[in-house]
Amino acid sequence: MGFPETRRVVVVGAGLAGTATAIRLMQFAREPLQVVLIERRPEYRSAGVAYHPSGNHWHHVFNIQAGRMSMFREDVDDFVDWANTEADRTGWPPRWSGFTFTESGPAPRRLYADYLSTRLAEAAREASDGVELLEVDGEAVDMTVRTEGGADRVRVVVERRSSPRTGAGPDPLTIEADHAVLATGLEERELPFAAGVEDHPCFVRHPYSEQGIERILGVRRDAEVAIIGTLLSAYDSASLLLRHGHTGKIHMISRSGLTLRTYPSDHRHHVLDLPAPRLHADGYEGCDELVRLFRDEWERARAHVARRHPGVPPAVVSERIAKSWEPHLPEVLARVPSADLRALLDRYASLLATLRVGAVSDITEFVDAAMAEGGQVVLTTGAVRSITATEAGALRVAVSGPAPARTVEADLVISNFGRETDYGRVGSALWRNLLRRGLAVRHRRTGRGVEVDGHGFLLGPAGVRTAPITVVGCPREGDEITRYGRMGAFTFNLAAIKNHSVGVAAAVLRDLESRYEEPAETVSKAVAHGADDAVREAFARAVRLDVHRMAARRRRDRRVAAARLASGLRALRGAMTADGEAAASEGALRFVVNIEATAELNDLSVTPRDLRALLELDGPPDSR
Repeated sequence: MGFPETRRVVVVGAGLAGTATAIRLMQFAREPLQVVLIERRPEYRSAGVAYHPSGNHWHHVFNIQAGRMSMFREDVDDFVDWANTEADRTGWPPRWSGFTFTESGPAPRRLYADYLSTRLAEAAREASDGVELLEVDGEAVDMTVRTEGGADRVRVVVERRSSPRTGAGPDPLTIEADHAVLATGLEERELPFAAGVEDHPCFVRHPYSEQGIERILGVRRDAEVAIIGTLLSAYDSASLLLRHGHTGKIHMISRSGLTLRTYPSDHRHHVLDLPAPRLHADGYEGCDELVRLFRDEWERARAHVARRHPGVPPAVVSERIAKSWEPHLPEVLARVPSADLRALLDRYASLLATLRVGAVSDITEFVDAAMAEGGQVVLTTGAVRSITATEAGALRVAVSGPAPARTVEADLVISNFGRETDYGRVGSALWRNLLRRGLAVRHRRTGRGVEVDGHGFLLGPAGVRTAPITVVGCPREGDEITRYGRMGAFTFNLAAIKNHSVGVAAAVLRDLESRYEEPAETVSKAVAHGADDAVREAFARAVRLDVHRMAARRRRDRRVAAARLASGLRALRGAMTADGEAAASEGALRFVVNIEATAELNDLSVTPRDLRALLELDGPPDSR
């Protein structure tokens, strides 16, 4: 079979989301493809802000168990196996150098950059002939779309770093691509309350940076410290101080006053099948009534878990309930007016985050102990109104809230990341240009992220695809909420990104590779919903064979799986013909089969370990 010229996909952002998508593109591609992976900060490659070694101390561990950190949802043990058998432990501190990682145990976040870079290099090595990876340093600042030969192409403008010697950067680089994937990560929010102290030596705006870590560890041990936030980033900073012998008072301040739940030491992810919440009233009666119904149903669900699943530890009951409710929430949220939905998401953002996920004891133990003693760590509930410098060189934090207004004077103030969810306000030149050109629009219902379709393609003001541009990760937050009912960090965390990377990579290749042919609606219905048992069985078998092809990470295994898939597609076509269906091309059948195979790999109704067993990935698929 002759191949067309090499296609090019540009991935903007080489953190977790971009790296995962690049890996999947190289894993799935069967025709010549160049994957261009662009990163504006080289130190963030295969890491992003969450995992890069210079900004994550060895005491910063994953908030979830190591067994949930595999990049491959269908290979749940991959990260733990890598950490135990492949990782280079040169330079690791004593605590970790001889450590045996387990499914339920902790792992330092800084290891993840090595893990992802290893898997990226492996994917490039094991890719099909003609599939290559090109890594480019620079910041993508603009995209335009032009039509060439009847197909839309994307022109990406990349600004490269300035030279320390001349202060001037090279001319912008322009890259022509058949498709672009936006994996731009978290966007930083402006902090009005800290506008006058951002450059103050006692203010740490970026605790996950080399300079931030140095300033936290360099503060006097008896210094008074204020931390803005009471969830993961706050725990990281407080725990880091305590583990290094800090004796001064530590104030943790947030509007909600909520703190992290601690997972049991033997915790394993599990999905419960619970009764659907009874939130489907005939009409919408306002925020207060919805919240009342939600609370009543939450208590009903808690009672159900206690009665039917008594073995579930109390610390994870809320996580189990929140997960089980996800499939039911889109229908409920669809009846809530946009303004009310935005208000609810803002008001209960911290609560939703704590309901959906907890933290391992390595993160919480020092802080919770110091807090429980009623001494060194002080929890303050209220909104930070301003941070101002004192004449003595310290900082004064003004807090208002349910209690009377008060101030905290601190020798060091540590702010959390301050994530910007409204893409109409982000500082990114790329996103500003995409919105200005109408290639992207803010998510209308939630105001969080941008509008995308079910395959991750950007949608414009008219609600249709504007360009061959897809999105992975944070910018899809609003869509994850309204389409899948995912809340809190689960709108953009590792679990969501793993699914995005699979779905986007598969969709991009269906669009670019010559072996796929978009089917007519009649073909799709006949294949997926054929009345004949033989057609349904042949379709199910072809889907399973494609799942095995997509999950194969070694070239030789993919070749075997691809040959079996080709046989399965011929059998499907034969079954359809015998059933009296109109003949469909192999490309059209491959298209329909791949959509279903992608959905099976991204099945959210089961845990990753259950998914592997369900898809029979530990053995060869039925090759009859």
